[in-house]
Order: sequence, then structure tokens, then C-alpha cells
Amino acid sequence: MRVIVDSAEINQRLDQFLTAKTSSSRCQIEGAIKGGLITVNGVVKKQGYKIRAADVIEVTLKSSLPQQQLIAQELDINVLYQDDSLIVVDKPPGMVMYPGAGHSEGSLINGIASRVQHMATIGGPLRPGIVHRIDRDTSGLVVVALDDIAYYGLVAQFKDRTIKRKYKALIYGKIGKTEGEINLPIGRSDADRKKMSTRAKRPKVAITRWRLIRELSCASVIEATLSTGRTHQIRVHFAAIGHPVLGDDVYGKKTSLEVAQVHPGAPKNQERPGAGKNHKVVIGRQMLHACILGFVHPVTGEYMEFKSPLPDDMTEVIGQL
Repeated sequence: MRVIVDSAEINQRLDQFLTAKTSSSRCQIEGAIKGGLITVNGVVKKQGYKIRAADVIEVTLKSSLPQQQLIAQELDINVLYQDDSLIVVDKPPGMVMYPGAGHSEGSLINGIASRVQHMATIGGPLRPGIVHRIDRDTSGLVVVALDDIAYYGLVAQFKDRTIKRKYKALIYGKIGKTEGEINLPIGRSDADRKKMSTRAKRPKVAITRWRLIRELSCASVIEATLSTGRTHQIRVHFAAIGHPVLGDDVYGKKTSLEVAQVHPGAPKNQERPGAGKNHKVVIGRQMLHACILGFVHPVTGEYMEFKSPLPDDMTEVIGQL
């Protein structure tokens, strides 16, 4: 198998990374490394080598070991564009990008596999053509390469930060300005390696620009533009400035709000029956949606831009607030 390390996986030991990535034991991976059957960028490395972003790891294991296979499934996914080189999908909330531990089926890639004639070879058997990701509970636009030429072309655009990406988010509180920029470096949290943090010891540059779309009684609807693409960037940035994304149970934990009951048509400062009572708004997932995605087609050279409207659950929460 062939694996390309992405930025969310860096600084892990080579043996630990491959043990988690494959179905092999730690002992089998160590034996393969010592036997020269595993290379990083064409060079044999020690088992304690700390992997880096864009490292190309090639692994040769005994055929008796269980092989991972991608299961093609007919899933309800909204395809906005498809050709021989790439596919653009509007991912629903609650769907993971690709199979992993505990979920070999039901991912976006499982659904794409049933719709195309071929897929890229880069990314291993379970993540072919993945050039960027959005979280399971984030909805919206994703592009996936269907061949290796498109893969490298899209990766180069992400690296050069020429991809256009905009998100809409519902954040806690009134942000108080009409636009702004959050420039706080982000890295893997030292306290919890599954989380990202603006207080990490080894952070990387992270910049999020935003503008206010609508102000609610206890929340704000904003549009965020990513200048960089760090893991959980929008969620971490807005939590760091005291305005976490609503429904995010990792950063901020604002999964419900108490909202003052308002009677339609009531004049300001006039008491009406029920005025002053609160009702609870439960927020089932993080209110974050990838609404605009623009890039240059890596084969035709044509600029392409896609837009996705707010999903129903976000519209409903905004209405309740």
C-alpha cells in the first residue's frame, strides 16, 4: 500500500502510525521496517522516524496478512459535478469522509466508489483521492480526485492556498463587529492529542477571516474564509476568542441554549403573557457548513466554483434563536 501523510497526522512515530493505519500488529510492522519493506520517500527509515506532511510511505507486507478493501455502497449523496478526473459532493452532516476503525461502511468514499468507474490510487485503499477533509458533523462541499493527475493538481492548489473555501457558521454570542481576522497559530494539543489548540508547543500559522451575516439574540451567523487549512481551524479559532461554534461538543460545548420566549408582534418593553420565560434550543451537531468551494480544474485549467445553501437543520436552529 501507498500512504501520503497529511498535516493532521504529522509527528507520529513511523511504526505507531502504520500499526494504526494497517491491520498489522506492531511486531509485524517493526519486522517490515527492519527488513527494508517500508520506505519513506523512497528511503528506508528507522521505526522511530517522526512522519512529516506529504511523506510518501510505501509498505510491502506478506500476502497472508488481511488486506483492506473499499466497499462500494449506494448511499444518498448529492453530487454537484463529476467527470473522469474529479467529483464534487455536497456532504450531509453525520457522514465521515472515509472508512476507519469501527466504520468500514457508510462513508462518503464508500458512496463515491459506487458512482464512478475508477478512483485514484494515491491515498491507500480506503482514502483514494482525498485532497482535503471536513469533519463528520460539518456539512457541505468536498472535492475528491478520481485519478492521480487530478490528485497532484488539487494538492498543489491547497498547498499554494489558491483554493477558495468559505464556510457559514452559527457561533455563540454577539461578536460585536461586522468583520475581522483571527490570526492564531494552531497545533496538536499537548493535553489531548485528539484535539487541536492555539496553545500548542509546536503550532503552525492559521488565519481565518470572517464577516457578520446576521446577529441573533444570543448568537451570530458568520461567513468564514480560510487562508490556511489546519485541522478544526474554524472551531478552534472561534472557541479561542470566546465565540465557539454552536453544537460543537469538543470546543466550547455549547450544545443547547436558553432563549427568552418572544411573542410575535409584541412592542418593545411591553409585557405580554409568557414574556420573560425561556425555552431551550437543543443543537444536535456543530453548526458549520462548507458553502463555497472554488478551484482550477487540474486537467482542463478551467476555474470552477460551487455553492451550497444552508442545510435544513442550521436554518431551523437560526429560526429558533
